[in-house]
Parts: sequence; C-alpha cells; structure tokens
Amino acid sequence: MPSSAGPSIDTITEGGRVTQVGEGQEADESAPPVMTFGAPTAGEVLAERYELVEHINNDSAGRLVWRGVDVILRRPVAVVLRYPGGDSATEMLQAAVAASRVIHPNLVGVYDAIDEADRAYVVREWVDGQSLRDLTAEGPLDPARATAIGNAVASALAAVHATGMVHGNVHPGTVMISDEGRVVLADARTDGDDSQENDIRAVGGVLYFALTGYWPHAEAPLRGATAGHGRAAIPDAVRDATGALAAPRQVRAGVPAYLDDLTMDLLDAQIAPPSSDVLAAELARLDVPAEEEHYLDNSGPLRFAAETGDEPSPLAAAGGRKVALGIAGLLVVALVGLLIGISTLGDDGDKDPQANQPPAPTSSAPAGDATPAANQVRPLVVKDVRIIDPDSKDRSEVGGAEKVIDGDEDKGWETETYQGRPNFGNLKKGMGVWLDLGEPHSVKSVQAVLSAPGASAQLMSGTTNPPSNSSGDKQLVANYTDLIGQPFEDHDGATMAFNGFDADKKYQYLLFWITELPPSEGGFKLGVQEITVQGS
Repeated sequence: MPSSAGPSIDTITEGGRVTQVGEGQEADESAPPVMTFGAPTAGEVLAERYELVEHINNDSAGRLVWRGVDVILRRPVAVVLRYPGGDSATEMLQAAVAASRVIHPNLVGVYDAIDEADRAYVVREWVDGQSLRDLTAEGPLDPARATAIGNAVASALAAVHATGMVHGNVHPGTVMISDEGRVVLADARTDGDDSQENDIRAVGGVLYFALTGYWPHAEAPLRGATAGHGRAAIPDAVRDATGALAAPRQVRAGVPAYLDDLTMDLLDAQIAPPSSDVLAAELARLDVPAEEEHYLDNSGPLRFAAETGDEPSPLAAAGGRKVALGIAGLLVVALVGLLIGISTLGDDGDKDPQANQPPAPTSSAPAGDATPAANQVRPLVVKDVRIIDPDSKDRSEVGGAEKVIDGDEDKGWETETYQGRPNFGNLKKGMGVWLDLGEPHSVKSVQAVLSAPGASAQLMSGTTNPPSNSSGDKQLVANYTDLIGQPFEDHDGATMAFNGFDADKKYQYLLFWITELPPSEGGFKLGVQEITVQGS
C-alpha cells in the first residue's frame, strides 16, 4: 500500500477481524510534550487515504489519538500520531509492524505504519467501547466477567508468544472492551525491557484490577499513570506494613477462592508462572456461568505452586479446593480443560451449560437408562471464524466475520453488491465463511441463516488452517474437498441446513462456501446472518 505521503514501514491489507475500537489514554504530566504547531486538523487526509475525523485524546506517551476513516475501504480506523518521526518513532513503528503479523480475535488489528520524518503514525482498527480502566470506574467487576476478560487477554498473549514476540504493555489501559462485549488487547511495545513471563504476570494484574479496582504492580506502574492525575491514575493495591499485597478476597467480598488463588499465584514472584497458552486454557475452564461455579469447588482451584507430595489430578480430587500442581500438572489439566470445551468471551450467549463442567457424578441407574452426556447433541462453540476471499487483493470484504456467530440473526456479515451476474459478477469463484470448532468434534448438522433466498452454497471440511491472506485462502479452498451433503440440502427459503456428516469422523474446520448471490437492489448481494453447529 505505497503512498506519496511518505515511506510505509509496513502495510496491512490482510487479515484481522475488524471490531469498532476506540483506544488511547489520557496523557499524564510525565508524557512528552505534544507538538501543537503544524498539528493535524479534522478533514486532513494522511497518505492520500486516512481522513482524520475527530481528535479523541492524547495517550500516555504523548501521542495524538484520532478517529479517522479509511476513504478507500470506507471503514473507521484509529490513527495514532507521534511528533517527530524518524529515529524517535522507531519503537512505535517497529511495534506496529510486529503486531500486524499476529492475527487473533482478541488483538487489535494494525493496518498501516508510516514515517514522514516530521511525524509518524500508526493506523489500526477502531473499537467502539472503553478500556478496562474506564469500565471499572464505577466499581470492580463480578468474578465471572473478570475471568472472561482475563481469558481473552491470555488468549491474545498466547498468539503473540507463539511467534516468539512479547507484548510488553499489558495493563487496564490497553485492555479494551467493545460495546458488544468483545475484549481486545492493544498497543504492543518492543522496547526490549519486557519478557513473556512479565506479560503473563500482567494477566494476574489485570485479574486483580478487574476484581478490586486496584493495580498490584507497584514496581511496574502503568506508563504515565502518576498519582493524582485524573483518569490516568490507578490506585495502588492495598498492602500491609511489610508491603505484602492483600488478596482480592481481603479487598472485597464474593471473590471465589479458586480465582483468588490463581490471581495471587500469578502475582507471586516466587512461583514460576505457566505459559500463556496453558493459562488461557485454565481461564477458559474457569469461565463458567455463575450458577455453575459450585462445580469448580469439587475440581479444585488449579494451583501451579509446587508443593511436596504427589500431584493428583484435580478432576479426580473428591474434596478440598487446593490441589497442588507443578507446571506438568497444570499442562495435564489444561488439556482436560480443552477436551471439555474452551469458550471465548464472545460465545456467552451460545455456550452450552455442560461444556465447561467436570464429569457428572456416577449414577446408580442402569447404564442403558441414559445417554452419556458426551454423546448428547448440543450447540458447539465456534472458537474462531473468518471470511475466505481468495480472488481479491484488497481484502475489503473480510471484516465483520464475528457477526456470523454472535447469536443475533439481525446482524451478520455481507458481501458487496456485484453487477451483471449472480456468480459475483463473474469476478470470483466464490467467497466463504470458515469456522474453527477449537478441537475435533462429532458434528450432526450445520445451519446457515441468510439474508435472502436464492443463494447457492455448499459446506466442506478440511484439516488445514493456513494464514488469513489471499494466498492462504487459495490454499484453504484448494484443500477443502470433503463435501458435506449436497448444496441446498433442506434448503428452506433463507435457511440452509447441512446434515450429511460422517458419524465415524470428527471435524474441526468447516467452510461454508458461497458460489452464487441472490438478487438485491442494484445487483446481487448476500448476507450471512448466523451459522450454528450442532454436535457432541
């Protein structure tokens, strides 16, 4: 995406779910001065592409945060400007380049990073919502929501750490919650002073803050969060005369013991933390509806503090909540947690009540009187979703995939309007919605609710998960040849149901592939309102 406005350090035209994200923090007194002479104005277009609409605020590093519009793709963006550019902006630009290469639903998407010498700016997705810091302004969160937010942050870090990178800036100001409830982590840094372990301990800080409204890392305060400076300030955690941190349960009532233990273990420098993927799996296991929390008492709060003696499986423990586990023990438990279903923050409305429960108590009834819970057909959680568009280079239609699995049939992803012919104006072989169930499942049926009748589509399965870009999409379509049933199977108006699954086979990746669009005003267009998967 070259531009005449200045050399582009990196251009992001691929990947990433676009959530409407607003970010940035109030500047504090220690922030570097912001240039006022020659500062941008509303209506100015940067790099012949990004129109500045409204100055939101200045972040804690003194950078200007603007809401803007990508005039080519016609989508809202956040533009973060720094004066001057050049060498002084290297860290910001390098961090943006690194962040752009990690695509995850809980990471803010980075689209562009440009250095114009006198200024530099990063263009990223815009989130309509607020930071965790602002969300807790009226009081701490309930344990279930705090756990869900911690799960989302840990999942984002797992994606970052899998590439060998470090986020380096995890705190309540960079954890954003959209108006629709989606959690995204923003503003990664690459200043070399942080580690993956510090990222993981920061998740403990995020949990502590969400549960209490206090920040526990006195030795690592928020960048720019000086005491007494308005919204940028976050109160330090309560400590005793020796400086020991008060546990969340000592600060407020109602914090479950298992969540209190996990949070304090993450913050304890004497206890080696788990890896971010293991932590994400454990938080997913704990992310259950409030009415089901009693099940966690029997399975034990998962501790990763090493203690003497044997390390029994917490799911086999009959009594007490504190089961000592080493890192190896936590890995075993994390795998068990994955097998009983990993949920994400955006799946609350579709989550099956049985998905995160430990095995049911043994019944004295004859074995033939009931079907095992594991074989019951139920809604399956879709862990990831994205739009597949192998024949387009501008990737202008790949945003909004998350609306396909949000439980709201009034909102969905839609194609652009194509002219001439229903086969995408003879410009494409097709487009699709790719679903990741998180792990292999026995699948009974898939139902797609569309915006209008008359579309042509089919359902396929595969075993590969290539990158989310044009090349990766071409590879995916070429490899997904396992046709599920027939196109239009049980096709009822604007609903398609696919039931031709092999009962002896398990499925993780599915592709709803659209080949023809129904007539629409001015041409041909289709919206995919909701896709649901039933199985066990």
